[in-house]
Amino acid sequence: VSRQLKEEIRRGFARLEDPLAGLLAMLESSRDWKGKGHSLGYCITTELQLWIKEHPAVPQSGTKLKKLQARVLGMLSQCPANLLDPLISIYQLHTADRNYLLEHVSHLYLQGDYKEAAILSIKLKLQPDQDVEKMCTPLLLQDRANLVEGYVAEYPELQRKLLQTLDTWCDPSFSIRDITRPYQGLSGYKPEKFNRRVLSKLVFRLLERFNVDPALCPNVINQRHLRTLNYLFYKRFVEKTMTEENWADHIQSTVGENRWLQGHLVRALLRHCDARGAARWARCCRVPPEMLPRAVAEELQKLHIQDRVEEVTKTDNYEDSKKKDYYQLPIPRENIHFLQTWEETLQCWEKVLQPGQVVGVDMEWKPSFGMVGKPRVALLQLALKDEVFLIFHPPLFSLDLQECLLGTEETGAGLVPCLNSLPTNVCYGMSGDLSSLAATCSALTDTEKQMQGVVDLFAVDKQVDGLSPEHRHEERGVRQPAKGLSLLVQHVLGKPLDKTEQLSNWEKRPLREEQILYAASDAYCLLEIYERLCKDPESFGLGSDLAESLVGKQSKKPRAKKQLNKQEAPSPSGQVCK
Repeated sequence: VSRQLKEEIRRGFARLEDPLAGLLAMLESSRDWKGKGHSLGYCITTELQLWIKEHPAVPQSGTKLKKLQARVLGMLSQCPANLLDPLISIYQLHTADRNYLLEHVSHLYLQGDYKEAAILSIKLKLQPDQDVEKMCTPLLLQDRANLVEGYVAEYPELQRKLLQTLDTWCDPSFSIRDITRPYQGLSGYKPEKFNRRVLSKLVFRLLERFNVDPALCPNVINQRHLRTLNYLFYKRFVEKTMTEENWADHIQSTVGENRWLQGHLVRALLRHCDARGAARWARCCRVPPEMLPRAVAEELQKLHIQDRVEEVTKTDNYEDSKKKDYYQLPIPRENIHFLQTWEETLQCWEKVLQPGQVVGVDMEWKPSFGMVGKPRVALLQLALKDEVFLIFHPPLFSLDLQECLLGTEETGAGLVPCLNSLPTNVCYGMSGDLSSLAATCSALTDTEKQMQGVVDLFAVDKQVDGLSPEHRHEERGVRQPAKGLSLLVQHVLGKPLDKTEQLSNWEKRPLREEQILYAASDAYCLLEIYERLCKDPESFGLGSDLAESLVGKQSKKPRAKKQLNKQEAPSPSGQVCK
């Protein structure tokens, strides 16, 4: 708006005996203000709002103001969103009779103007005096979840009431038709957007946004745990890519002492095992004997130590098979170190920062299986040429994680400043790891933007031409097709990574030996890949100057579709720093 126009508008206000009534008369007689964007009506209205602040004597009160408020209320449901706040401020609608405002919003609601009724309620802060289920139901039927979030955003009690209502709707025994029946013929109704699956996702989004205890929504939580349970059975008994110990860890943490989930566990065991196998797993998962069918309960009483002896033999055979089929860590087990004191950590930093040093960095976290919150880093791995260092979270030393990662004046630089100070960072999909690191330590939210000289092996992954020369014609009996970093390891080094521990519970302590070896291998293999590609890039279809061609081309790994029957936990990836 030109300065000349603003001055002309203000001179007009000064000449009017009643600027507030004059503005209403102008808006009521003009269609211009109903358009989107900054119309002339919008400019005049906002200028009056500023002019009133400079002339405190202008605002009115008493009967005359009430009449103006009644007139402006009739306009609010038709005016564009950018005029709502100026008009509410100019005509002091927050001081109007609350019952009168509620009655006006109720009238809008009965007319079917649900969106307008909700927006006006938010602007006038009427929510505490309204029925949250009544106000939000038609909005959800019209797929206006964002407006529903805004409606309850400032009121924790309404957030809890809304979540409890949504959780009730997600009960398998609840009829969705009971909700939709009163709104037959509703304009904008989207039935494909109103079902238990969509509502369940909304519940988890609201739980996370408003930081509400998930225990408030038992139906949604149980259904998500049930999908996790079915997914774990798929991984163990159909896909056969999860170890027995790993599977049992997740089953126990998913089912716990929940009788409803224990019942589903028993039924799933009977679908995938015979009575003896079901009894053995039921014992492992601590299912109460009284919940077992008679045949399984009888087998449970017959179990002897021989079962464990047989399983040990199977495990030994499986370990021999893994050595043949998968990438093996080339350094001795005793060269894997656990950092338990700050002094040990400082010694690690000294080795990392040696001139010309190459460091592989990887992170692990417990898979969330779609539950509330982002995955938090549980383990950091640093791999050098002859050794691997493991850093736990929560750390075993006295400093907290933020001090360990960022450093302090007393301790010096932490891990992140050390890595940022290196001239070249070679990684594999660094974005996923840094996202989890930021969820673990909020001070690291912008770490990815600060990192310089990044070389992303994820970009190389798409360019590598087949297997390494000496392995292109070698036959191998790998259980499952490799993908991600495992596939890159197979292409460059000849054998894929064994990913059976990928979905481990990385927060459980102590770690199992299989987890330790997996974590160390995930970080160490990056060193070998980078060295091999730099030594002979042409053999893999790459340019001669690998580092120069990829610096700054940091790539994000594509997100998998969030379908639990095909869900993969966020794939732990690694970084190499030279």
